[in-house]
Amino acid sequence: MTDKPLRLGTRRSKLAMAQSGLVADAVREATGRSVELVEITTYGDTSREHLARIGGTGVFVTALRDALLRGDVDFAVHSLKDLPTAQPEGLALAAVPRREDPRDALIARDGLTLERLPRGARIGTGSPRRMAQLNAHARAHGLDIETVPIRGNVDTRINFVRDGELDAVVLAAAGLNRLGRGGEVTAYLASDTVLPAPGQGALAVECPPGPLAEALARLDDPRTRAAVTAERALLAALEAGCSAPVGALADFTGAPQDQAAQRQTTEMRLRGVVGSTDGSELVQLTTTGHVPSTQAEAEALGAELAAEMLAKGAAGLMGERAR
Repeated sequence: MTDKPLRLGTRRSKLAMAQSGLVADAVREATGRSVELVEITTYGDTSREHLARIGGTGVFVTALRDALLRGDVDFAVHSLKDLPTAQPEGLALAAVPRREDPRDALIARDGLTLERLPRGARIGTGSPRRMAQLNAHARAHGLDIETVPIRGNVDTRINFVRDGELDAVVLAAAGLNRLGRGGEVTAYLASDTVLPAPGQGALAVECPPGPLAEALARLDDPRTRAAVTAERALLAALEAGCSAPVGALADFTGAPQDQAAQRQTTEMRLRGVVGSTDGSELVQLTTTGHVPSTQAEAEALGAELAAEMLAKGAAGLMGERAR
C-alpha cells in the first residue's frame, strides 16, 4: 500500500536527526512517499566509554541494522564513517548521497587557529586518528599541544571549550554544517594536516534489497560512492576498525569545493595515513588512478594503497587490528 509512510530508522542525537531529516526530504521528493522518523538507541549512544576502548566498529549501527532485519523500519540512515566495512547479508547500501565537506574543523577559544593556540593548549577529540595526526603536525611544526580524549554529542564537546575546560575541540565539518553550526568553526584543518576518517562527510542509506532499494538508489551520487568505496576498501585491507588511527580521502582534481570541475576530471587521488597516537610515527602514502567506473575498480585502488602502507609498517601502528 503506497500511502503507508516509509519508516526511517535513525539514532536519537541532534546530528543523526538532522542528517536523517535531510535524507527524508530527499526521499519524499524522489519517491512521492511520506516518511516518518523512528528513533532508535544504539550501544554507542548509551556507553560512556571512549570509542577506542569499546571497539568503535558498529557501535552506532548494530541496533539500526537489527531493526531493519526485523522489519521494524523500512530503511536507515548512518554516518558512513560509522559503518563496518563488511556489508551484512540481507541489507544493501542503497544510496550514498553527495558528500558534505569531509574535513575536520577546529572550534577554539578566542577564535584561535591551530597554529595560534597557546603553548600547552589542550585539544579535545574522541578520535585516535585525529590525535595521531594532530600530534604529528605539532611535532613537525614546533607546536606544544596536548590531545585529550573526550566523548559526548556536539553540544557537550563545544561546551568543553565554552566552559574553559579545553582550549579547543576538533569535530567533523560536515556534522557542524548539517546542524547549522558552521559559523562556530574557528579553522578548518586542511587534509594535508589531518586526513579525515574513511567516508567522513558522507551518509549511507541502507535497506533490504528490493523495490525500495531501487527507488532509494535515485539519491546515489556516483562520484561520492567511488571515493568512499576506495577509502573503505583501504580501511578493510588494513584490517582496521572504525576507531583505528586511520585516515583516508579520495578526491578529484579541480578546486576542492568546485563540484562541476570534480565531475569532469578523469583522475581520482587516494591518500591514506596510519599513525601512532602520540604522533611519533606516521605512514602516509598517496596513489592516483582513473576515476573508478565500477565498485571493483574503486576497491582495487584502496587495496593497492593499503598493501603499500602495510609494506611500510602500517600494521604496527594500529594497535589491535579488527577481526
